[in-house]
Amino acid sequence: MTTHEPIPSPAGQVDSIKIDNLLINFTTEFLRVWDTAGLRTKPAAFWHPTPAPDLLPGYFPLGDVAAVGHGNINGKRVVVVAREADTPSADPSKGKALRRPDDFELIWKDAGSRSKRDLSIWRPIPPEGYVALGSVCSNDHEKPSFNAVRCVRADLVIASATSEPAWNDKGSGARQSISAWHAVPPTAATGEIHLAPGTFVGFSGYTKPENFLVYSLRMQIPITVNPKPAAPLLCGEVPTQPEAPDQPTYIARLPWFTIKDPLLSPLEQLSGSPFYLLERTDQYLLVGHAHNTENESRTFRWVAPRAQRAGSLRSFTHNTSVEFGAQWQTNLPNPFLFSARLNHDFTQCEIHSNEWLNAVAIDVVAVVDKQKSVAIYLIQSDYRLLRTDGTPVTSGFSYTDGNSLHISQYVPEKPEVIVVPEQEPEAEMTIDTQATNDEPAAPLPEPELPTATDTAP
Repeated sequence: MTTHEPIPSPAGQVDSIKIDNLLINFTTEFLRVWDTAGLRTKPAAFWHPTPAPDLLPGYFPLGDVAAVGHGNINGKRVVVVAREADTPSADPSKGKALRRPDDFELIWKDAGSRSKRDLSIWRPIPPEGYVALGSVCSNDHEKPSFNAVRCVRADLVIASATSEPAWNDKGSGARQSISAWHAVPPTAATGEIHLAPGTFVGFSGYTKPENFLVYSLRMQIPITVNPKPAAPLLCGEVPTQPEAPDQPTYIARLPWFTIKDPLLSPLEQLSGSPFYLLERTDQYLLVGHAHNTENESRTFRWVAPRAQRAGSLRSFTHNTSVEFGAQWQTNLPNPFLFSARLNHDFTQCEIHSNEWLNAVAIDVVAVVDKQKSVAIYLIQSDYRLLRTDGTPVTSGFSYTDGNSLHISQYVPEKPEVIVVPEQEPEAEMTIDTQATNDEPAAPLPEPELPTATDTAP
């Protein structure tokens, strides 16, 4: 079962993430709208995302970007863009994933400052049931185009906190004041990713209003589940090792921004490995076997080592940032602020579970009936993280499920005993010689035929 699937894109395009009828992708191309050159304020520039029509046809920005400094961010910064999927929502009552704003509300303009170029910053007013994820800039004092941004359906986002202000206009001399903020995603629920879009939200003044909400995108981690390995059967007195599985039992598909790749930069991940596969492969391993040749029950004992090692898991987390039994996140706005948490069924541990740190061997005791054989098995899960091209990101690690004990018993078949019935002795034949010589023997009486009876009711 796959909770949601990435949508394959034509050659040269990065696969999109599909959430219901919303497609999410990323752009590194921007148009500079305005910067603070000539103003006595903290250096900053405002940029409008411009997804390339040949690579991202039909994609819209969710807001503009505020960057500290005047340097060119093209090819260096990443921001979310979105478009409507070709297929409608699974729930027809929900409607489209994206809508254009109904109007814009002015937040700030540079009137009174010494800027050589005009700038105004606007808040999109979303239709009912939709939210705006970012503010929009205009290089004059007129409202932006309604095609400059799209609002997202409310069930596809989650309310978020805000970061420290990324920029404010203190010292600009403008008649109005403004501060720019980023969304900070909340703690992710199990099996989910909360992603800040990379846009900025402008507030009038330098203090954030208490009742103003900002949002992050909400998506689930897609999990593919394949059939679990069949429990092994003991078919003789000596067991054989179960066959290795030919496919992973679980596959979690993680977007590039959730992974710290030791060999690739974030932008190289976006272009070269937009998705990572975290695979879990379950298999039965033989713990021990016994053949009780005596005529009474016997007790047998084995010791099964656990595969989990705290050092292996810590090394994996250090190299990739992925946590087991807890959320993982980044505190850096570039490329994104996000929070993520794997499904508990996939990781085999609850939030506060310590089984992953338990390396104590497992004692197994079995009572074997007379003249019978048994084999004892446990399930071991092997994890590995792969790039899009199939290369491993770092060393894998394993986990032994102490609750997966499986016992298979073999009872030898008893040899089949063939019983031959005794034959009755043949009767001796007596010949009446007198009847033969003197006169014919009396004929035998004819057998009496049964009388027909009507048994019908």
